[in-house]
Amino acid sequence: MITVTDNAASKVKELLAEEDDASLALRVAVRPGGCSGFSYEMFFDGDRTDDDQTTEVGGVQVVVDATSADLLTGATLDYKDGLQDPGFKIDNPNAQRSCGCGKSFS
Repeated sequence: MITVTDNAASKVKELLAEEDDASLALRVAVRPGGCSGFSYEMFFDGDRTDDDQTTEVGGVQVVVDATSADLLTGATLDYKDGLQDPGFKIDNPNAQRSCGCGKSFS
């Protein structure tokens, strides 16, 4: 399962508060595509399936489907605020290579 830093959890909690829907959780997924083979996807989702893995970090529920969980084992989701490279970043030790934009890996 992916690890979520306190900074990322805090930002997600802030964004979820704007949605004003208590059923939503952050879904992190890996999908085929991107220039390196796989790409990350993050979105708010109110639907759950039986094979979803769910964890709570800093008051935020994080949901990962079983297939993505295998590819995200040991990965860390972080959030950086600032002038240089702001936003969410996933550090994934399973990625053998990634593209220049950082949005896909293999």
